[in-house]
Amino acid sequence: MADPKGFLTTTRETPKSRPVDLRLMDWREVYEDFATTKLQKQAGRCMDCGIPFCHQGCPLGNLIPEWNTLTWRDDWREAAERLHATNNFPEFTGTLCPAPCETACVLGINDDPVTIKRVEISIIDRAFEEGWVTPQEPVVKTGKSVAVVGSGPSGLAAAQQLTRAGHNVVVFERADKIGGLLRYGIPEFKMEKQRLDRRLDQMRAEGTEFRTSVNVGVDITAEELKSAYDAVVLAGGATAWRDLPIAGREHDGIYQAMEFLPPANRVAAGELEVSPISAEGLDVVVIGGGDTGADCVGTSHRQGAKSVTQLEIMPKPALSRSDAHPWPTYPMIYRVSSAHEEGGERLYSVNTQEFAADADGRVRALKLVEVRSEGGKFVPVEGTEKELPAQLVLLAMGFVGPEREGLLEALDVELDPRGNVARDKAFKTSLDNVFVAGDMGRGQSLIVWAIAEGRSAAAGVDAYLTGRDVLPSPIAPTDRPMS
Repeated sequence: MADPKGFLTTTRETPKSRPVDLRLMDWREVYEDFATTKLQKQAGRCMDCGIPFCHQGCPLGNLIPEWNTLTWRDDWREAAERLHATNNFPEFTGTLCPAPCETACVLGINDDPVTIKRVEISIIDRAFEEGWVTPQEPVVKTGKSVAVVGSGPSGLAAAQQLTRAGHNVVVFERADKIGGLLRYGIPEFKMEKQRLDRRLDQMRAEGTEFRTSVNVGVDITAEELKSAYDAVVLAGGATAWRDLPIAGREHDGIYQAMEFLPPANRVAAGELEVSPISAEGLDVVVIGGGDTGADCVGTSHRQGAKSVTQLEIMPKPALSRSDAHPWPTYPMIYRVSSAHEEGGERLYSVNTQEFAADADGRVRALKLVEVRSEGGKFVPVEGTEKELPAQLVLLAMGFVGPEREGLLEALDVELDPRGNVARDKAFKTSLDNVFVAGDMGRGQSLIVWAIAEGRSAAAGVDAYLTGRDVLPSPIAPTDRPMS
């Protein structure tokens, strides 16, 4: 145990955010530095429970009480070792994961939970600063080759595990840089890309090969891929976005979130001078109340939007746990992200009925109506219709599964009833040497699940190629996320 009285004497504290007026002038991460002494006190709040339910909240099986204790004892190097024992990329989860481990913390039953996520990112930042994160090259090469299609968190996790196991791994990415949604979907203010780039440098030094601007299924056929490699891992994500096919959808000024966010990220990275889709001076409406919607809100603020409104068809969540979400499950409660702190309005229990346009065919307003849940459906509330000004509308309603055109159609792999790529207990698809990891097989989920799936799929591939059982497999394909 860290500090035996830490949870009694120390209250939960997290880093302060930079002032809104300052952080809207740049794309840097929003949080200020957090003193090491404060961080260690926060780690000391961990009770080292006999049954650490934080493990139940984390599909990676992160050794949270262990690295909390080591941080409190000022043994940062060993804390980093324990962190990496279960997680290839703690810098990704430490910035982007919604931390189901914290909502499962035993201390959270009647107090504020331990700041697990802040301890995690502080450990890995310290490890990189001190030079403790070094390439782990394989001791013996197997001579087997593996193609990983997709360079998001699941693909990168699978690639790193398989490279370290001695296989020759090539990661294919259709974008011009590696990272998938980590690169062009996640705004810089949520995770600065230097965190991604330094990890990719480690992977290159370990022997992983990256090939960008390659659309597998088009530039390389499915048959060429299967014949050229001993095994293939499909990690292309669930990138088929959900649309809103209502009257006026054809008007100009209505975009999917993933049409809006990537060019904004390129501006932040210095790859573009101006985004072709800008919120500057416009009334922006974001349809969808999730994390992607919040990313659109924060990006719109930084582009100088006149106003930003986020719409959600569901009712406003409760401020605390309800009986429907008992501890230690991940509760559906009202949350305020850094983007929401920066301004704008959030409307709940509303549905968009129509997009109205001006004389030039550009969207000028949304026609909304309040709704209530009735018989499992959302029913309009009579007399609540109204117009909401909007010259830019961003659709952030999630994703419906993997893109079937191209690679999946050419491979002719079986799909499950939800439209995702079906797999067995070893993450193998209906094809003998083709495996699947992450959202492509699981459906839209959290980054922590993507990394866990990548690690588990790598174990399946390694066993298939060598007959051994040495790589960790933290989850099974039947596991489902708590949220």
